[in-house]
Amino acid sequence: MAASSFAALVAKGLTTQPFALVDVGCSGGIDPRWRIFEPNLRILGVDASEAECRRLSATERNADAEYVAGFAGLPEGHPYRHKTSVEPVADLIKPRLSYMRTREIRREWLAKAPHDERMRQNEWQTTELADASRPIVVPELLARRGWKDVDYLKIDIDRDDLEVLMSFDGRFEEFGLIAVQLEVMFIGSDSAFQHTFHNTDRFMRRQGFELFDLEVRHYSTRALPGRYIWPTPAETEFGRPFMGEAYYALDPAAGHGGRRTLDAGKLAKLAAIFSLWNVPDAAAELLLAKRATFEPLFVVDRALDDLAAQAQPDRMRPRSYAAYLAEFEKDLPSFYRREGAIGIGERLWAAWRAFRHPRR
Repeated sequence: MAASSFAALVAKGLTTQPFALVDVGCSGGIDPRWRIFEPNLRILGVDASEAECRRLSATERNADAEYVAGFAGLPEGHPYRHKTSVEPVADLIKPRLSYMRTREIRREWLAKAPHDERMRQNEWQTTELADASRPIVVPELLARRGWKDVDYLKIDIDRDDLEVLMSFDGRFEEFGLIAVQLEVMFIGSDSAFQHTFHNTDRFMRRQGFELFDLEVRHYSTRALPGRYIWPTPAETEFGRPFMGEAYYALDPAAGHGGRRTLDAGKLAKLAAIFSLWNVPDAAAELLLAKRATFEPLFVVDRALDDLAAQAQPDRMRPRSYAAYLAEFEKDLPSFYRREGAIGIGERLWAAWRAFRHPRR
């Protein structure tokens, strides 16, 4: 996959400089795509399930990885602690959704299921949990662990995710964060402090981050259940927008230059993140804007060829970056879908591409 090719080129250019990843809500393990940075990958995972943290620690091969059990949130006494929950609204909507009916149907079976199966079914609440009365404030945990330079933060705790995010308020630059992946909710009220997408988006923009990708997950009602997307009951092929994944990052290629000055290593990691997010155009734009900065790390023209290949997954022999741009400048038909109905061949090819290059 071209995204991996480009990220591998970046990882090789960074030599011993680590890629530091913090995963809050790490059940199931970290996303495999970040393993491209090993052996120079640092991992700190946090999850409410003690049983899952033990499992991850036992199976982890990276010596620079740690999994900590605990409920993440805001510190005691914070004015917004326990006030960001979307549950009052969700409690009105969830019972109407088909996945909740499936959970009802499976209740007795799940009660007897082993840990791995319960985690696969996202029934983490039924596993052995950490002490909820002793919350983990993630920035404080990082400070205690001596983590002064973090590249990537992911938050997905199926609870008050906005609380965890708010614990980083004003501290993104302190920790060197350049990219953040967040689970967001498309339900909720007009409250300014609820875990909803509009509040998450405003918060991240105040921190100087821009939205680079947004995935929307649809959930059908039990009145007319849709087919599940995955082998487990969750999002469906149709239904209302319920939750999703938002990808935020700094934008050094912007005309205003962004709020922070990043060194070559941070810029290279950011370009790799863009590619692994499947937004290779943002990576290419960054390479062109900071070409002189990247040249000591890797050959920029080769990197652009890798990114151009990522933009052409349907070609057995993808064009070079220069040839690809030349085709675009000629306004060739290859940049358009054909007029008329979508044929079966095109549909099958689109399905194959989605299978080979899934969005996460």
